[in-house]
Amino acid sequence: MEFLVRGADECHTPRLHDDCLPLFHSVGGVVATGALLVRGGSVLIRDRFSVRHFWDDVFAGTCTIFQYIGELCRYLVNAPAHPNERAHRLRLCCGNGLQADIWKKFQDRFVIPRILEFYASTEGNVSLYNVEGKIGSVGRVPPFLASRFPLALVQFDPATGRPARDAHGFCIRRGVNETGEAVGRIPSDAAQGGESFEGYTDCKDTDQKILHNVFAHGDRWFRTGDLMRMDSSGFYYFVDRIGDTFRWKGENVATSEVAAAIMAFSGITEANVYGVRVPGNEGAAGMAAIVPDGWLDVAALRAHLAQRLPAYARPKFLRVAKELAKTSTFKHTKNDLQRDGFDPAATRDTIYFDDPASDAFVPLDQALYERIKAGVVRF
Repeated sequence: MEFLVRGADECHTPRLHDDCLPLFHSVGGVVATGALLVRGGSVLIRDRFSVRHFWDDVFAGTCTIFQYIGELCRYLVNAPAHPNERAHRLRLCCGNGLQADIWKKFQDRFVIPRILEFYASTEGNVSLYNVEGKIGSVGRVPPFLASRFPLALVQFDPATGRPARDAHGFCIRRGVNETGEAVGRIPSDAAQGGESFEGYTDCKDTDQKILHNVFAHGDRWFRTGDLMRMDSSGFYYFVDRIGDTFRWKGENVATSEVAAAIMAFSGITEANVYGVRVPGNEGAAGMAAIVPDGWLDVAALRAHLAQRLPAYARPKFLRVAKELAKTSTFKHTKNDLQRDGFDPAATRDTIYFDDPASDAFVPLDQALYERIKAGVVRF
């Protein structure tokens, strides 16, 4: 549902909030509406988000705030020019998932004065806000609040699916620009509501999200399930969901970083990266389902990726599709793609294989597929 929320600020000037997320989503149904409704705002509901009509709605409603998730911004940037795309009164765009490769394009093209990116989860005790507008970052914890909102990054072991432990049984902190799972300390005092974790209805699910004896005996920390890194200035950057990271050639591959490299290639409108099992090889080989905007130069794409990614992170298979499946909140789904794997008989999409013999992406037919399965083709 797309809806606009109207309210009034301290000066009693009209304020309209454009929210294009489903009402059953916590951001669309609570965050985007709540801040304005408590100020006496009103809501206008539209059937669904529309790239074609978005700027008309913003212009006609004299909106000053737009609630986004990253993919909405990408859709708008990839769309043709619209006569009202700069004739608006937006002063703030607030949301999460805005990738660094699209951030500046979105802000410059549509003349957005300020972008407020944040990170949070409905049940979690970790939240970050990028009030300084650092491109690509989900925010930071100011030093004077570090003790009030303890957040840490710990080394993650993909083999066990759990944080790694040192010789003393404690988790291992990650340093500057090192990737680790984000965890938030659960206070012993339940009165500290913002830091507490009430858990799920299923006790087993609750137990899976709580780490014990992390940095000291008896402490408890909430697992976000998200990999992040922190720069030297204390800004955090989302890297990937733990379930989306795979291991190949002894190295961990973050699908979001590979997808970002692919999206930096001109003419690619969407990319969904995942790992697929290859008989005779440990781990999972990288595969990318992509949607090109017209003709695709696979040789140029391969050269582009070779400049931006180490060999182990480059996708071994490309699946060229007309569209990619998404959830109701515009996130790509991977289950069906992983089930199909790199079998050309499982889809009508064209699949390419990064053939080490020819150093080029070559069309993957059934004969080549069988050779790979039989272990004739070495990786």
